[in-house]
Amino acid sequence: MTGQADLIQNAGAVAPVSQRYGSRFALPVLGLLFALQACTLPRGEQPRLEQAITLPERWSLAESSVSEGPGAQRTEIALGSYWLLLDDPLLNEFVARAQTDNLDLAQALVRVRVAQAGVREARGARLPSANISGGTGRDFGDFANDSQQFVLNGDLAWETDLFGRVSGSIAASRADLQAAGYSAADVERTIVASVASQVITARSLSAQLKIARASLANQDDNLLIAQWRAQAGLVSSLDVEQARTQRAQTASSIPLLEGDLAASANAISTLIGEPPGAVYRMLSEQPSDVPAVPVDVAMSVPADTLRMRPDVGAAEAQLAADLERLGIAKAQLYPLIRLTGSVGSSAFGIDNLFDVITGNVFASISQLLFDGGRTRAQIERSEAIADGSLAAWRQSILNALEDVETAAAQLRTSNDRVTALIEASDGARNAAILARSQYQAGLIDFQVLLSAEGQLLSAQTSEVSAEAARAAAFVRLARALGGGWRAPQDTQIETGNTGQ
Repeated sequence: MTGQADLIQNAGAVAPVSQRYGSRFALPVLGLLFALQACTLPRGEQPRLEQAITLPERWSLAESSVSEGPGAQRTEIALGSYWLLLDDPLLNEFVARAQTDNLDLAQALVRVRVAQAGVREARGARLPSANISGGTGRDFGDFANDSQQFVLNGDLAWETDLFGRVSGSIAASRADLQAAGYSAADVERTIVASVASQVITARSLSAQLKIARASLANQDDNLLIAQWRAQAGLVSSLDVEQARTQRAQTASSIPLLEGDLAASANAISTLIGEPPGAVYRMLSEQPSDVPAVPVDVAMSVPADTLRMRPDVGAAEAQLAADLERLGIAKAQLYPLIRLTGSVGSSAFGIDNLFDVITGNVFASISQLLFDGGRTRAQIERSEAIADGSLAAWRQSILNALEDVETAAAQLRTSNDRVTALIEASDGARNAAILARSQYQAGLIDFQVLLSAEGQLLSAQTSEVSAEAARAAAFVRLARALGGGWRAPQDTQIETGNTGQ
């Protein structure tokens, strides 16, 4: 209200309605003010989702990434708890703790509380503001009345919602609350996916450590065999040095994997809101394989998927708020009507303070005449902000479509890669067993054994990495479909997200 007063020049007459003339003027003035409440500024309507971007009727890469043959079974994902499909108890525990203890999410929920207070503040402008004051004093001087004087006054002020200033502010604050709620939901969606991805990474690193240590044990045996054969004069010391080199290279990879595992565990600790240490011990004490994930995932049509994305919802709500603020800025070009009044009494004694009560009511109308172009500049600024919000909303839609298509394609290709690497690992394992037995029998030289051992280590490590990439792609797809969030309470979010 104060900001509006700074922008307008008072060009209307102030009409006092005192207590004496209240019966003649007060009711007509109040009737006029309530009648003007119906006046509203026309506002541009927000485009619907289908109008913002031309949406495809079907997915392109996503639908080609799942089985379409007769009898093909597609997994329905409960988006509100998709990580349960990974079947990892530690992951379930970490996600639950992140949803309650993550500090980024806590900050986002604080912003929701701020927006809730903003809605209550905007609603308060519909009602009059009232103040009461009182005091006491005594006059001094030769002719002063030395009795103690008491004064009691009450003031009332009310701005009519002419041209929708107040209602526009309320609508904008509600949209801000919705945007804050969606933003908090998007933070939760991101955090849940981050926890799942870090747990997958940790499981992959643990599996790679297991493979590396098993390979190191085999290479220790190979080094002993090479040393015995060299001492017996069956081979040269070249075999011994090659065995030492291979063993040292494998041993050097173990500290690197251990460091990466610690980093992943520490990242999980931060996500669940606790200092590092406990998560690392839990991952070490409760080892598990890289989770297998469903590859054939049931897909909603693009429009339905977009309605489940909290980032798209936040951008849409922000646009709604900015359009309301554009209407508020335009309303400054139209008249502003205020109703103020006061009532008071004064007496030289507290007993007769209410014997004589006086009051008045003022109705004022003001219209902007000239302000050096400030109001027009504010309107242009609001228009530019709304245009930017529209572009951001459209961009969020494109980003969502990109996320789904890319994640679905990655899930399919990573599954194909896992299938190929499983076969490669099986062949490399058989080759390494044969090479070791033939070397011990003196049928092949040591270089052949080294090659077979190296291929086995590489194939097994690649298989684990591919399994982790497949699981991570599943998490990205579930996140892209709008999974991993719950609507915060009291934000009036309407969503079709299943499992919320």
